[in-house]
Amino acid sequence: MSETLHEPNLALHVEDLTVSYHGKPVLWDIDFNVPPGVMAAIIGPNGAGKSTLIKSVLGLVPSVAGHITLHGLSYRRARRRVGYVPQRSSVDWDFPTTALDVVIMGLYGRLGWLKRPGRRERNEAMQALEMVGMQDFATRQISQLSGGQQQRVFLARALVQKADVYFLDEPMAGVDATTERAIVDILRRLRDEGKTVIVVHHDLQTVRSYFDWLVILNVRVIAQGPVEKIYTAEHLRRAYGGQIALLDDVPTITDDATSRAETEPLS
Repeated sequence: MSETLHEPNLALHVEDLTVSYHGKPVLWDIDFNVPPGVMAAIIGPNGAGKSTLIKSVLGLVPSVAGHITLHGLSYRRARRRVGYVPQRSSVDWDFPTTALDVVIMGLYGRLGWLKRPGRRERNEAMQALEMVGMQDFATRQISQLSGGQQQRVFLARALVQKADVYFLDEPMAGVDATTERAIVDILRRLRDEGKTVIVVHHDLQTVRSYFDWLVILNVRVIAQGPVEKIYTAEHLRRAYGGQIALLDDVPTITDDATSRAETEPLS
C-alpha cells in the first residue's frame, strides 16, 4: 500500500514533536523544516536536546507525540535515503574490526544482514575511504586510529550509503583543524551535489562560515531559517541566556517585527 506524501518538497519536516525522559520533557512541541540542498546546523546550549532531536527523527528514541517526514516519507519508508554519523564518544572503539569493515557496515541496509558483501561492496567502501583520505588505513583496527581518523571512517560509512539526507552528531568535536577542514569540504561537496546535510554543531564561531541554514534549539525551537537572518545576538541570548559570552560581531536585529515574522517557528 502506498504512503501519502507529506511536505514532499522538504528534506525534513518536523511537526509537534515532543520527547520526554522519565516524565520530563527534553523536546517540547518542536516544529521546523529543512529544505533540500542545504548545510544546516542545529545549535543550542548543553541539555537543549540537539542529539535527542536527531535520534528521534531516526527512530532511535521514542517520542511522546509528533509527525516527522523526510522528502515526504516516514523514516521507515525513507531510511535507505538517510545517512547517520553518531557522536564518536557513543561508539565502542575497542570492537575488533578494521576501518574497511566499518565502512562496509554502511551497506548492510542495502544488502540485508544475510547477504555477504562481495568485491563490488569492498570497492565501494574503498572509494568512500579515499574520499575521506583514509584509504591507507583500510586494514587498520579502528582502536588503533586517532580520534580524527575514527571520525573520518564513520563519515565514510555514511558516504557509502549514497544517501539524500545526512545527519551528523557533532562531527567536528575533538578533531584537529586539518580533519575539521576535510570534513567541512566533504559536507560542502555533498550539498553542492544536491544532498541535504544536517549537523549538530557546538562551535558558534564557525556557524556562519560553514552553514547556510540554522535551527536554534533549547528544548523548544527558538528560531529557524537562513543563517544570515537567524544568527543574531537576540536569538542567541534567548537560547543560551547567561551561559554564553556573546561574540562581538554577532549582528543585531534592526526590525523586530519583521524579523519575528520571518524567523519564528510556526505555532
